Amino acid sequence: MTVAIKAGVSVLFVCTGNICRSPTAEGVMRHMVSSRGLSERILTASAGTHGYHVGNEPDRRAQAHALQRGYDLSAQRARQVSDEDFESFDHILAMDAGHLALLHSRCPPQQRHRLGLFTRHASRFKGIDEVPDPYYGGAAGFEEVLDYVEDACAGLLEALCVPSAA
Repeated sequence: MTVAIKAGVSVLFVCTGNICRSPTAEGVMRHMVSSRGLSERILTASAGTHGYHVGNEPDRRAQAHALQRGYDLSAQRARQVSDEDFESFDHILAMDAGHLALLHSRCPPQQRHRLGLFTRHASRFKGIDEVPDPYYGGAAGFEEVLDYVEDACAGLLEALCVPSAA
């Protein structure tokens, strides 16, 4: 048995300002997808519920900690969730319940099945209900985010894989 990916899957990761958690998730997922040769089949992106940092690079601390683990976030730029995202992305994953509630309030009812909590894909950190915001903390917070994000991204990638008889 081999493993295949559902064709043309797209994932949007969402946090508040799109400079810490969601760009970290985008970078980790993109790396995992690339490592498995699936970049042509799985699209990853990130956005914020608010437009505070539109056009900015991810937080320098997020970039530095991610780079120490082999994830380059430097090409990413913050953007705000748009109405088109609800149509364009198959999975829109919030970093916490507050983000999910904001997404639900903006999302057309017929697209709400696309929304979910990112952490539901975690296995090692099963039972966590949010990726904590490291913005006002120190280095340990950015490392914790990476731990949670790596775990949830691995689970998400497995969820996107389907067994095929080949």
